[in-house]
Amino acid sequence: MSVSNGDILNWYVVHTHPQQEDRAGSNLRSWGIETLTPKLRVNRYNEFTSKVTRMPRPLFPSYIFARFRFNTEYHRVRFTRGVHSVITFTGTPTAVDDEIVHLIRSRIGDDGFVKTLEDLKAGDEVIIKEGRFKNFCGVFDREMQDTDRVRILLNTVNFQAHVVVDRELVQKYSAAMA
Repeated sequence: MSVSNGDILNWYVVHTHPQQEDRAGSNLRSWGIETLTPKLRVNRYNEFTSKVTRMPRPLFPSYIFARFRFNTEYHRVRFTRGVHSVITFTGTPTAVDDEIVHLIRSRIGDDGFVKTLEDLKAGDEVIIKEGRFKNFCGVFDREMQDTDRVRILLNTVNFQAHVVVDRELVQKYSAAMA
């Protein structure tokens, strides 16, 4: 983050009211202001149906990114419905480097959600972090289509089999883990 020149088009962090990220972003875009509201998909357990559902959640709850000229558009941004404030330090507008926004955008997949897990390629050695196969090692085969599950080839002492597990349970195996 850097101190900005208020006449230049910069990215800023906008603090929204609780659970108003989408509302603030939509209202800002209607003013012609570019926004970024990165989201994650998180598992949520439904205690009534005993099923896990995937829910969209903000990567940064109550914060979005907006690109505008501070000197001319600050008041419009600040008083937009859903916006609480624009982040400043000691009263000085603080711009977010374009590289940070670019990095976040580069992690957004085709589904519109930020990928937080490392990329796996066929043949990568992996370890299962949790569940009934915890600490088993195997070889990554492929991601299952339209799900958050992956197929790996488990290698045990006397047994070799393909298993399908949740993607978030699998991690690349590195020499540092050994």
